[in-house]
Amino acid sequence: MDTVSLIPANEQQLGQSLIDTGRVIIDVEDKASLERIQAHIVDSAVSVLNCPMPDDAQTFLNTIHERICVEDLNDFRLRVYRAINEQSWLRPAYYALVSNALHTLIGNELAMQNRVNLSIQLPQDDSSLLPIHSDVWSGDSPYEAVVWLPLVNCFGRKSMYLAPPVANQALHDRLDEFADKTSDDLFYAIEKEAEFLKVDFGQIVIFNQALVHGNRINTVNETRWSMNCRFKGLTTPYADKRLGEFFSPITMRPMTRLGMAYKMHEGFPDE
Repeated sequence: MDTVSLIPANEQQLGQSLIDTGRVIIDVEDKASLERIQAHIVDSAVSVLNCPMPDDAQTFLNTIHERICVEDLNDFRLRVYRAINEQSWLRPAYYALVSNALHTLIGNELAMQNRVNLSIQLPQDDSSLLPIHSDVWSGDSPYEAVVWLPLVNCFGRKSMYLAPPVANQALHDRLDEFADKTSDDLFYAIEKEAEFLKVDFGQIVIFNQALVHGNRINTVNETRWSMNCRFKGLTTPYADKRLGEFFSPITMRPMTRLGMAYKMHEGFPDE
């Protein structure tokens, strides 16, 4: 039977881009929220380092490797991560960056990850690598999308990479060949097809986390700062990361509330 789509043409185009390439890169929808997030990250970093407030946020973040060493990086990152996630406004602000696109690509009833992740990758640092992986291999639902936000301009090896759907499927079909091999072997199998995303500050990425992705040693003489958070349709299937534990509802509609609260009558007693 033929299906009829009532989705507007512009929304179909955005959705087809996600299907065809595995990701969409768009301008953030709320610049004030982006500036607030970046400013708080800078304020927190300044507080941890006890250094003067910079004149330019991007220059400060790009050159943070001049102020900290690899051995201190994780402690520094965790302190900044905790500081930003303590802010009650963070999750609404992060959602505001991309709310319309999420409604187009996922739906208007959404669950959002409870905490927003923060990544910092110094130049030439091999201690902060995220080996090639698909999130569904480690307990994520294939119904989830990742929203990846750069806090500085990201390009080349300063950025993350993503395997396009065709290359990802080819790799998936031969995964058993890599049972006794390393994650590097897995990366080399898709290296020619892997796309290192070019994303400027002020842009944001929504990508299919079922596709293999990761990062490599940052060969650019600048530090990468990025945040990421998962969103999914509220009533779509969950995997190991459950609603109420890892996710919370953010846009539940009234009829869904009524349906979830409904209790079926157990029946009349037998005569």
